Amino acid sequence: MIRKLTNQDYDQCYQFVSTKPAENLFIIGDIEAFGFDEEFQSLWGEFDENGRLKAVLLKYYENYIPYASSDFDAKGFANIINEDPQFEMLSGIEEITSKIEPYINRPLQHKRNLFYAKLDTMNYLDLSIDFSEVKIADFDDIPRIADLYTKTPEFTRDGASYKESLQRSMEKGVARTYYIERDGTMVSSASTAAENSQSAMIVGVCTLSEYKRKGLATKCMTKLCYDLLTTGRSLCLFYDNPEAGNIYKRIGFQDIGKWMMYTYEKVNDKILSRR
Repeated sequence: MIRKLTNQDYDQCYQFVSTKPAENLFIIGDIEAFGFDEEFQSLWGEFDENGRLKAVLLKYYENYIPYASSDFDAKGFANIINEDPQFEMLSGIEEITSKIEPYINRPLQHKRNLFYAKLDTMNYLDLSIDFSEVKIADFDDIPRIADLYTKTPEFTRDGASYKESLQRSMEKGVARTYYIERDGTMVSSASTAAENSQSAMIVGVCTLSEYKRKGLATKCMTKLCYDLLTTGRSLCLFYDNPEAGNIYKRIGFQDIGKWMMYTYEKVNDKILSRR
């Protein structure tokens, strides 16, 4: 049985997704931040015959993220998604989203898959590294972080919009950045996003081209991972660059699957295109 979840389901839902804190980073973070009663966020759950939760579907604005611990009613979740005129994106672990995808009745615009890796142990962290030059960014550093990103070919996000997003995330306490500077210029950094009480996403690992292969990103990453792991949180990240993947694996990250992002045509776009 699938039904919409309410605040009365908080404990059962939270315990269910918390068994996989890295895999459910976004669901956990959104539940902690917004609960079940926001206009832009809804959750549905599938229950077995004994009333135990076996699958969850999160809607956050136009994006849907499913999670299941076993076989689940993929068609039932797809029916909920198909009925939403705001729906634009489906994302999540490949083995789960791939079961829902065949039932989505919107035209697919784009599909992207990324390696999804997690870290929940310090066993591989090199704590002999000298971290004295690794600094923690504050609000005054946000323009410098955005400037570093605009100078890094791997990142294509608009600098102005990124500054606004980072400002909001830092104010909410769900993001942080560790960085190294040389002669007053920020040359390497590693950041978090979507931090919650159990997990955090590593993002924005970058180094200016002239400072690459000096171990600077590894220093930032290792210090950041150490500080978060000491709080009991699991870490996760996406990557599609094998070279970056090798750096992460040396620190101890392990692949746990593929993260899929499907972008679909909006209903409003379809209506407008027919006029």
